[in-house]
Amino acid sequence: MNKIPAQFNYQEREASWYQYWQEQGIFESDPDERAAYTIVMPPPNVTGVLHMGHMLNNTIQDVLIRRARMKGYNALWVPGTDHASIATEAKVVAKLQAEGKSKTELGREAFLEEVWDWTHKHGGIIQDQLKRLGCSCDWRREAFTMDEERSESVLKVFVDLYREGLIYRGYRMVNWDPQARTTLSDEEVVHQEVASKLYYMRYPLVGQEGHLRVATTRPETILGDVAVCVNPDDERYQHLVGQQVTVPISGRAVPIIADEYVDREFGTGCLKITPAHDINDYTIGQKHDLEIMEVLNEDGTLNAHGLHYEGMDRFAVREKIAAELEAQGFLEKTEDYPTKVGTSERTGAVIEPRLSDQWFLRMKDLAQPALKAIMDEEPDIALIPEKFKNTYRHWMENVIDWNISRQLWWGHRIPAWYYGDGQVVVALNEEEALAQARQDSGNAHLQASDLRQDEDVLDTWFSSWLWPMSVFDGIRQPDNAEVNYYYPTRDLVTAPEILFFWVARMIMLGYHYRGERPFSHVYLTGIVRDAQGRKMSKSLGNSPDPIGLMERYSTDGVRMGMLLTSPAGNDLPFEEELCQQGRNFANKVWNAMRLVKGWDTLPSAPEPAADVAMLWLDEKLKDTVQRMEASFERYRLSEALMTLYRFVWDDFCNWYLEAIKPPYQQPISEEVRDRTLDFFEQVCALLHPFMPFVSEEIWHLLRPRAEGDSVGLGRWPNVQAPNEQLLGDFDQMLAVVNGVRHVRAQKNIPRKEALALHVPGPEALGINLFPVAQKLANLETILERGAEEGPGFTFLAGKHECYIPAAEQVDLAAEQQRLQEEIAYLEGFLQKTEKKLSNERFVQNAPAVVVDKERQKKADAADKLAALRESLGKLGG
Repeated sequence: MNKIPAQFNYQEREASWYQYWQEQGIFESDPDERAAYTIVMPPPNVTGVLHMGHMLNNTIQDVLIRRARMKGYNALWVPGTDHASIATEAKVVAKLQAEGKSKTELGREAFLEEVWDWTHKHGGIIQDQLKRLGCSCDWRREAFTMDEERSESVLKVFVDLYREGLIYRGYRMVNWDPQARTTLSDEEVVHQEVASKLYYMRYPLVGQEGHLRVATTRPETILGDVAVCVNPDDERYQHLVGQQVTVPISGRAVPIIADEYVDREFGTGCLKITPAHDINDYTIGQKHDLEIMEVLNEDGTLNAHGLHYEGMDRFAVREKIAAELEAQGFLEKTEDYPTKVGTSERTGAVIEPRLSDQWFLRMKDLAQPALKAIMDEEPDIALIPEKFKNTYRHWMENVIDWNISRQLWWGHRIPAWYYGDGQVVVALNEEEALAQARQDSGNAHLQASDLRQDEDVLDTWFSSWLWPMSVFDGIRQPDNAEVNYYYPTRDLVTAPEILFFWVARMIMLGYHYRGERPFSHVYLTGIVRDAQGRKMSKSLGNSPDPIGLMERYSTDGVRMGMLLTSPAGNDLPFEEELCQQGRNFANKVWNAMRLVKGWDTLPSAPEPAADVAMLWLDEKLKDTVQRMEASFERYRLSEALMTLYRFVWDDFCNWYLEAIKPPYQQPISEEVRDRTLDFFEQVCALLHPFMPFVSEEIWHLLRPRAEGDSVGLGRWPNVQAPNEQLLGDFDQMLAVVNGVRHVRAQKNIPRKEALALHVPGPEALGINLFPVAQKLANLETILERGAEEGPGFTFLAGKHECYIPAAEQVDLAAEQQRLQEEIAYLEGFLQKTEKKLSNERFVQNAPAVVVDKERQKKADAADKLAALRESLGKLGG
């Protein structure tokens, strides 16, 4: 006993146990004869750090994989990181700027060396933090989207899809991030409502008096106007179609055109057309064969078409050009106008529509099997919770071609080479590209120097959608033993916001490449929010440091705190008190272990109370496992944890240990002690997926263990049907015990004073449970009720009325007064309820459920009133 510390020293022991698990290879997996259970980690940014969302997501994955390992599966959790093209390149560009350098001055090769140095310096932090969290990954298999195996896989998929005709190059309007200077997909654009202004401008008619009034929120783009468009049915302007107006400031004459797209009711009914900077304007421009005049540079500054504003930022120009328009008499008025603008998910910059040559992937045909996999009546892949199915369906039914090229240097460079006057070849490497170019051109003298590789890289998600296959080298070697064994994977745990970004695309590629699903279940987590309902983030300053939380409350405490209120797909209202609750629970289990380990034993027969308690706990444990399994099958991890929490805290630590506990400094039966250790081992097993460190420590302290053994290896209890009759009888007995304890507390009867208890019959306790009731309630005798003499107290235990003779020290007068006051209150309450129920209008018009509720109130009050009157009568009142 003296060797066991008063508290679990988690600051030291958590690190020790994680090292032990790794040294013993407990998380490692290789193909064998067992069934595989695979999870691939959604790869965090290689230079990222742990945040609350990571904490929740990875704790859930760890619970699932540890439980699978304990159930006998060959469980594998594959870790990895993502190169995060936009975010990582932006950090390195900022670093260089602080040093007085620039990306372009360095050149591509030198810049990439800087990025690799940054990655090596800052990478690895999040992996160490995941280990601190207890993540039971096979770290031998750690993958990186830019490592050789993954990079070759990405290029192979690009080449394959290009040759299938699914990848093509096109001149399209795209989303442009002026800060990162790259295109973005629609899914990477976040639309935010902002306070803007609507500018009403006059465009003078050419060759005649008058003008057209045009309203716009972007006056800085008027220098790229090539027409003014009206609705052909708008009588105000029909006579002007075909004539010209002068663009303010630039003085250029542009045509007045007509198109049904224009809304006659919006603004002035006149729309300025700037095809280079608006997707709808571009469509109209194509239809009417209009010129395209681009006025913005890649960084959001104006170019030479911006005249005297050349080189100025677009938003600075907006302010200055408005003043110039007003000074020249072109600005009629401005109005406040709330509008939505698209911003970059990564940099926060306002997105600009921009025409550009980009690489695209045709998505329509790829989407069909992926849509069917989720939406079938018996789906191939289950979304948890199902509420996200409609969102998924909407995206997939309205899918557009994926812009997969990015104007960055950090990433997988597009394997396309140009030569001659614009010819292009797509190949895995330059050698293949040269051979293909010689064949296509018929020029055997072409040299590598005649080829120019595309400068762009692929969208980061293009590498991520290969993830469930590429981590097993299933792209380069589609029939290798590992991918055939571990794929399809079992569970994917991720966030709803990347359901289309990533999840849908992995499903598409899985069916296209292997003809099967990449995973069977997609568990969508909620958002971690603060007490005010705000999303936790560093920018708001409302997100605690995860490492700090683990230092204060233990890793087990934090894991449990997060899981207690994290139902799938619903947001997690997080408060630090949850972590405190988790740590308190760990302390409760630790103290229970110290209590049991501190008992001396004798080879004697169990006491009657202990004998009965052991029978009951065995059935209660079966019931707990059965309930937990049902929750796990529905992926209700919080529900499973709460079931276990109640069993450990209430049933095991409170009722069971109290029922078997020997008298002070007295020994306990060896049989009872050994059986209790058996129960405790099963508690540790059930607890292990949720609280791996303290459960491992306790399990090793309970009994001697072999080197390399762990509670996390194949020790999940089997599901067995419990004895419902015994469980029901025991619950009834506990209701009696609680009733006795309540009487003691209410009447100030000392716990050490043994009482007599009169029950209406064996069914109130169950004959076999008398010994436990006597011990837990400190009862001298338990008698069947007859004609009791003298004052006493009655109480209801379930439907059974029990009676305790009054002790000598009870103040009978005070008790009579208390009962009289309670009776008076209930009589008044009953009168009001009866009056309401005697009102025919209420009974006929109120919902049936409301009327039934009032009738139940009446019945309950009447029963309680009868019991109180009987109690008062026995006290002579």
